[in-house]
Amino acid sequence: MTTAKARREEIYHLAVTTGLASVEELSRHFNVTASTIRRDLAQLNEQGKLARTYGGAVALGAHPEPSLRQRTGEAFEQKQAIAAWAAAEVKDGESILLDGGSTVGALAHALRERNNLTVATPGINTLQELADSPGVQVDCLGGRLRGVSQTFVGPLAEAALERMSFDRVFLSADAVTAEDGLCEADHAQTRLKELMARRGDTVYVLADSTKLGKRPFHAWARIPLPWTLVTDSHADAFQIQLFRKAGATVQLVDVGDNGAAGPAPAKRVS
Repeated sequence: MTTAKARREEIYHLAVTTGLASVEELSRHFNVTASTIRRDLAQLNEQGKLARTYGGAVALGAHPEPSLRQRTGEAFEQKQAIAAWAAAEVKDGESILLDGGSTVGALAHALRERNNLTVATPGINTLQELADSPGVQVDCLGGRLRGVSQTFVGPLAEAALERMSFDRVFLSADAVTAEDGLCEADHAQTRLKELMARRGDTVYVLADSTKLGKRPFHAWARIPLPWTLVTDSHADAFQIQLFRKAGATVQLVDVGDNGAAGPAPAKRVS
């Protein structure tokens, strides 16, 4: 049986390496009660090792924000499969809003040959992907540039959104949980994401399975229902159940055991 000290050490290790899941998930992982996990988190917080968040905790200073270039190479096959599914949702003649981020950037690349498409974005990678696409009109949400994420944020980007509406909105996230929504390193990013979600008829969150249930940072965006989580088939079944219970639609995009896109059709779970 795991001692309290060993359990707390493992909780801290999880926070440093991957970010903690919810109290409920930790309770299941260690086969102890939720109140026991809360006491563990409280003690680690008192020791200055963890910062408490709603439903969990993160290691203080343990998660520097990765750059867009670093994120582009992570879970590459999963992101490509998710982007391919999302591109198939977009119809010629539509107006869509693309967030920043590597997965949404892959979606932008998949839309390069489309016709009569209007795309608005705060993401530099999307601007670069679509700048020379003759069939795509591109509108930039200007503002303050966040160099690490290569996206524009702030009052100017928010003001531009007030004058636009879209058929579809595709959002990204550093992590996403059923309880708190989209997790980012910066509050200006989460505010913009919340505003973006309100401007679309249909809203998607593109997040590969490694991002589900994680809490690496302290800034959160709550996305109003209905919205669709688009993730890959490696996603944890318990996480998927949590999103379903929260009211989100879940789209599982099939990938093979080695991470490559598989032949099986994607499955929609509501």
